[in-house]
Amino acid sequence: MRSFDLTPLYRATVGFDQIADLLDRALATDVGQNSYPPYNIEKTADDGWRISIAVAGFADHELAIEVKDRALHVTARKDGDDSDRKFLHRGIATRAFERRFHLADHVEVTGALHENGMLHIDLVREVPEALKPRRIAIAPARKSEANLVEAKSVN
Repeated sequence: MRSFDLTPLYRATVGFDQIADLLDRALATDVGQNSYPPYNIEKTADDGWRISIAVAGFADHELAIEVKDRALHVTARKDGDDSDRKFLHRGIATRAFERRFHLADHVEVTGALHENGMLHIDLVREVPEALKPRRIAIAPARKSEANLVEAKSVN
């Protein structure tokens, strides 16, 4: 059970549901939260990231990557049945898993690579031109003749 109640945030704001949901997820403390498989999130550029997941024992066809509702879903299901094999020690876990990563606006998956027991997923933020900041040129003020007063010298 968490110690923060976000109900006032939901009552007092309009249009900030995504931020409230993000806070709610971040503050949720699930004691039994699964840490399998281990993963890294690496910043590769100003607007680029790489998620690396340890998937030893899985083949390419047993892994699935899907993006839906601004969330990256990585799942793995083992095809073969190891019931005929007898292990003296089994330290490589090949159990099925599903891992979710919530993506910010305009973050897209650009590719995935499975090598040496690691699944690498590359992401980049591609902000549309309409949302990028743009500089507005300031025109110089024009002299207006209507405001000029003609004066004659008295001497």
